[in-house]
Amino acid sequence: MKKLTFLFLFIAAYFSLHAQVKEPVKWTSKVEKKSDTEFLLTFNATIEPSWHMYSQYSDENGAIPMSVEFNNAKGNYQVNGKPQESKTEKAFNDVFGVTETFWSNKAQLTQVVKLLPNSNKVVQVTFDYQVCKEVCIQDTKLFQFDLTALTSKQVVRFEKITAKVTPVTTVANTTPVVATTAPVTKTDTVATTTATPDTVVTQVEPKADTTKVAVAEVKDVVANGAENKEEGLLTIFIVAFLSGFAALLTPCVFPMIPMTVSFFTKQSKSKAAGIRNAIMYGISIIVIYVVLGSVVTAIFGADSLNALSTNVYFNLVFFVLLVVFACSFLGAFEIMLPNSWANKVDQQADRGGIIGILFMALALAIVSFSCTGPILGNLLVVAASKGGIAPVVGMFGFSLALALPFMLFAMFPGWMNSLPKSGGWLNTVKVFLGFLELAFAFKFLSNADLVLQLHFLERETFLAIWIAIFGALSLYLFGKLTLPHDTPGGYISVGRLLLGLVTLSFTIYLIPGLWGAPLKVISGFPPSPSYSESPEGIGAKGGSGVTTPLPEGAHAGPHGIAAFKDYDKALAYAKQVGKPLLVDFTGYACVNCRKMEDNVWIDKEILPVLSNDVVLVSLYVDYKEDLLESEQYVSPKTGKFIKTVGNKWSDLQITKYSTNSQPYYVLVGADGKDLNKPVGYTPDKEEYLNWLKEGVGNYKK
Repeated sequence: MKKLTFLFLFIAAYFSLHAQVKEPVKWTSKVEKKSDTEFLLTFNATIEPSWHMYSQYSDENGAIPMSVEFNNAKGNYQVNGKPQESKTEKAFNDVFGVTETFWSNKAQLTQVVKLLPNSNKVVQVTFDYQVCKEVCIQDTKLFQFDLTALTSKQVVRFEKITAKVTPVTTVANTTPVVATTAPVTKTDTVATTTATPDTVVTQVEPKADTTKVAVAEVKDVVANGAENKEEGLLTIFIVAFLSGFAALLTPCVFPMIPMTVSFFTKQSKSKAAGIRNAIMYGISIIVIYVVLGSVVTAIFGADSLNALSTNVYFNLVFFVLLVVFACSFLGAFEIMLPNSWANKVDQQADRGGIIGILFMALALAIVSFSCTGPILGNLLVVAASKGGIAPVVGMFGFSLALALPFMLFAMFPGWMNSLPKSGGWLNTVKVFLGFLELAFAFKFLSNADLVLQLHFLERETFLAIWIAIFGALSLYLFGKLTLPHDTPGGYISVGRLLLGLVTLSFTIYLIPGLWGAPLKVISGFPPSPSYSESPEGIGAKGGSGVTTPLPEGAHAGPHGIAAFKDYDKALAYAKQVGKPLLVDFTGYACVNCRKMEDNVWIDKEILPVLSNDVVLVSLYVDYKEDLLESEQYVSPKTGKFIKTVGNKWSDLQITKYSTNSQPYYVLVGADGKDLNKPVGYTPDKEEYLNWLKEGVGNYKK
């Protein structure tokens, strides 16, 4: 009886010790043979409630995007592009200042692989991903498919092995969690796998119509993302409508309103006919631009546009394109379609009837292209970043704003008397838009710089450029700068003065950003504060009170606190100076880590303790730098292959503290033992301060 009691207590203690190791995402997979050489791989993820797993296309400045690697593809099989994703959600992260793309509840990724001649018919796929709730977890999964077992009509489903297995030697840099198939003899079967340490056991069980199960899962994911998708399209529509209104106020379009409406009212036999023709004209404008959006979507594909938005070359091309458009708006040159196009369209417009009206609308699009083209280009870029039917929705919103005045003024001709006369103010609008396009162009250059990590356009440089652009715009609006197409005048209008004051105020608002101000109004446009020459701001001391030189191997951490990134060096220094070691398990893309640093560590009572009473070591579990080959190993605790510095710190946290979430704080004495109970995310300042004082007090005893 005593032995049974001891065994029970041992098992209870074991599971209690390991209960904190979280695995919020459960994976299954299946493979379907499409032809003799092509196979469809499907990966399904079930995500625990309230957790988010981040897409391959999520902004790199926020949570870490998923990466998928086909380990043994060279000479074995081909894959085209990244795996296709089920519907995702988008939300703005105010900590990192970016819009993140993620899944909730369920996710699915699919990839077609094509076997090459002499292939060994084994496909190995590694998923690296981050999943967050109040804490963030970085995880890696490896799947292996043996395709020799499939017949032409079979669909095989895999369950992820949860026990430790021997790492696959050909992919020693990945997590040794393997899904494998066994030969099957029935059509439409499911292979589920279980395992014990260092072994793999495969069982084959019959199961009804797995295709229906997969379809049902996809429908669930689509339903989860539908609301967010609708919100994204609504945003695109509003932006597009405002862009169309801006285009309406340019010198190429605005003068066309009274001319066109007068034509319809004079040429029509009755008022009703004039109104009908004007409405047809407006509808024709909408049709032309919607067709343009449909063509863009059809050429590039509904999903590939979203992928392009994260591409370096895409961002560089649109940076150059927007600079060219901006120069055109500023008066350097005119961007015009060939005159022969306009002449041919004008000839067709003389035919009358619905066809003639359609060609009149097309003539408007061609003639006004020098003004609408730059705005359309910018709008299509924004729509492209959303993917799907966003370009169509964008063109509908843009064309609706253009078409409405023609229809409304035809219905109510008396309103035309209230229209302001054409004049120099139209060119002012055009120049104003040119300055805006020039500013937005640097966002695309910044995206490319961030992806390549060149540090060419860091936060201070970006803000300096914007300050110069909006400062010059302010001088222009005040009449201190003149451009080629400006009308000479001795005074400026009240409206122009007020707009100048707004832009000048915005320019002044940007200046403190050079010294570390958060600039929440433009959050998400410039690079994050961490991507800068001076993360604490130019000349900032961080308020830490650190006046002595940094210890060897340390750097200036948050608020100027001296921080190490290596555990052994930090512990040795802590012993040398006789202070406890504060171990901060953190991540570059950990939201709550930044919240703790920005809101809790900055407290006037906590900051002196962190600066003077402890030695800080920040261990980044998502740090991707490879360890030396001699330092790489297989974790005896998890069975994972430890390849990167981040893997090493994550394994230390799991092995020693049986948890894998960040932030996680531990106070350690000179002997390496904990001084008090570790804590995780603790937004209560008083609670965190008491925890710090308790650990420091225990060290001094």
